Amino acid sequence: MQVAFPSPALEELAEAALYYERQRTGLGTEFLEEVDAFVQMIAISPNRPRMRRRGYRRVNLRQFPFYIAYSIEGGGIVVLAIGHAARKPEYWIDRKP
Repeated sequence: MQVAFPSPALEELAEAALYYERQRTGLGTEFLEEVDAFVQMIAISPNRPRMRRRGYRRVNLRQFPFYIAYSIEGGGIVVLAIGHAARKPEYWIDRKP
């Protein structure tokens, strides 16, 4: 199944990776690798995480305090946010793509 990353989600991903890379060389790469592994898992079993009340699904990363929020649209997956778990949980819901 194809996975699309609209600009806001890509920006969040890049900002988080850059932050971690500044903390320690190679940590940003580890972050990106974990996100990639979870995106691949989502592509294989997109319906596995439960549907949230606002109509999206969410997968928490294991090593980093982030989650991947996504929806299934038109036979593909759209990543809605690469969110930090300490932020207001659905901060990204009302933003413009």
